[in-house]
Amino acid sequence: MIAANYTSVRNNLKEFCDLAVDHGETVIVTRKANRNVVLMSLDQYNALMKEVRNARYIEKIDRGFAAIAAGKGQIHELIEVDE
Repeated sequence: MIAANYTSVRNNLKEFCDLAVDHGETVIVTRKANRNVVLMSLDQYNALMKEVRNARYIEKIDRGFAAIAAGKGQIHELIEVDE
């Protein structure tokens, strides 16, 4: 992880983008009043978002199992559809 101020990143944007894409670095761009941003590769961003989505799905599944364990589930007959 690299931290650099806004002016440095602005003046050397290509180099910081190359660090993010070619070397997997995460660049924290520091700005006034703690309005910082993060620069990362699209691949790294997509992987992070996938982890977030997976965590949400796992939470949903866990809530479902907890509801069933608490006796709040319902039994339904399986309906087969002819194609």
